[in-house]
Amino acid sequence: MKALEKVSAFVGNTFAVWVLFMAVAAFIYPQGFTWIGEYIVWLLGIIMFGMGLTLSGSDFKEVAKRPKDVAVGVAAQFIIMPLLAFGLATLLPLSPQVAVGVILVGCCPGGTASNVMTYLAKGDTALSVAVTSVSTVLAPVLTPSLILLFASKWLPVSPGALFISIAQMIIIPIVLGIIVKMLLGKKVEAGVKVLPLVSVICIVAIVGAVVGGSKEQIAATGLAIFAVVIIHNMLGLLLGYWAARLFRMSPPKQKAISIEVGMQNSALGAGLASVHFSPLAAVPSAIFSVWHNISGALVATYYRKQAEKLEAKGDRSSSKTA
Repeated sequence: MKALEKVSAFVGNTFAVWVLFMAVAAFIYPQGFTWIGEYIVWLLGIIMFGMGLTLSGSDFKEVAKRPKDVAVGVAAQFIIMPLLAFGLATLLPLSPQVAVGVILVGCCPGGTASNVMTYLAKGDTALSVAVTSVSTVLAPVLTPSLILLFASKWLPVSPGALFISIAQMIIIPIVLGIIVKMLLGKKVEAGVKVLPLVSVICIVAIVGAVVGGSKEQIAATGLAIFAVVIIHNMLGLLLGYWAARLFRMSPPKQKAISIEVGMQNSALGAGLASVHFSPLAAVPSAIFSVWHNISGALVATYYRKQAEKLEAKGDRSSSKTA
């Protein structure tokens, strides 16, 4: 079991590499991955079930302890990213499917990878987890509403159908995960340690299915979509940081909100696009899944080094005083 845990930790730490590898493989040999497309909803459910297994009462107690901080994070998540997506889709010459795909990923809640990146950045990890949890719980209502508001200009949107899909993909698996954890208690802990491996397998499979099913469209518009995704993500990280500064949050909280806003649950975006729109609409989410793990790691490293510099200055000043 320990060997499996080490493999799980290694795969989790090199997540972006595996996603990139799967995307390239699916582009080169699409017929080997297209069959996965019909299982995307189930794969996402497995990821969310794992999230349910990791949630605890303390995650939700954090909301009660500091409701303002969590409210700022959730509001920034569901305001900044959808507005950025709509602005990019409006200003740039994107096809209707790609425009909706960009908006779709922008309207999704934060992803669990943001919690890991916040920890690596020496940010407020507890706040990051709380914001991810609350935004995920609110997603069945807010995500369809925002998609209807911003994406109906390009394609017809059924908020009721989206609500049902999100409940099936996210809420039910999370609730089942929480129930299993309550029933089995400590017996679940060993399994939780291999969750990074399970999650990475599911996410790379989703990316492979999306890329394999949209090879021709990606070959024609891939660079443009990649550019839009990078701009969307980087602006989200930047504006999330400034939103936290606007509310005079501490540096660790600023890092948490920045990363939380910039990193999306792109697997949900790919799942919704595949079920309700088209394979091409899922491509922005697939590319986002690759890119935001790269940018998240880079930003986390920058934030951590900044924190270490401040700590070093503090140590020097205290030694001089002594």
